[in-house]
Amino acid sequence: MCATCGCGTDQVHVDGKILHHHDHDHPEDAHAHMHVHCASDMNVSRRVKIERAILAQNDRYAQSNRQFLAEHGILMLNLVSSPGSGKTTLLVETIRALQNALPIAVIEGDQQTDQDAARIRATGVSALQINTGKGCHLDAHMIGHAMQQLTLQENSMLFIENVGNLVCPAGFDLGEAHKVVILSVTEGEDKPLKYPDMFRAADLMLLNKCDLLPYLSFNVNRTIEYAHRVNPSLHIIQVSATQGTGMPEWINWIRNEHRQTAITQVKNAHSLQSG
Repeated sequence: MCATCGCGTDQVHVDGKILHHHDHDHPEDAHAHMHVHCASDMNVSRRVKIERAILAQNDRYAQSNRQFLAEHGILMLNLVSSPGSGKTTLLVETIRALQNALPIAVIEGDQQTDQDAARIRATGVSALQINTGKGCHLDAHMIGHAMQQLTLQENSMLFIENVGNLVCPAGFDLGEAHKVVILSVTEGEDKPLKYPDMFRAADLMLLNKCDLLPYLSFNVNRTIEYAHRVNPSLHIIQVSATQGTGMPEWINWIRNEHRQTAITQVKNAHSLQSG
């Protein structure tokens, strides 16, 4: 995994400012994520120990994020995909459909530039850019810092557009309610089989760019079968962000999840009061 491939976090910027991981406590071996540049430099047992330490620390940050979100009734969705799947266009159209009904904020993840964050801000919602430098994914520590800088409203929506990558983001819990994997019809039908961890980790798959199907030899039924072979419970919606096909179903799915988040917040608040 990326814990030992050299994709360190030394160059991470949140909203243009360097993120100092050393402001927080880390397991002893977690520092290796930032300093080890070649997996061959260590033996297998040490590599496994480092990976476990990194993921355990990330899980603690993720749980802290999840607790904050639950207390404030905020639904956070983690959008993951390969580069070029149409995530940003899909997100822009999603925001336009929801922004008059729900407060929305966005965290954008890219190795470089803030172009996607600028596209999101143009819709009128708050967006914060995380640049990961050599890093290939966002982690829960980065998201926690970003959440502190955003003014998140009660009972709002928080979208994360993760770095374009179907490998490493699968293993890093950010504290989200759901991972939503986006697969475009311009990609291979066998992506779910090639990258099973991501499709297994997701609760929803959006099959995007379906307006291009008449021009492609892409077998939708085969792709769905492959996805369900990896994750039988994966819910799948066929969409076209540019033409609007399937968008109402996607928007209704979000509304239902947001409603459930709000109900859970109220129940938890009543439990605390009665306790």
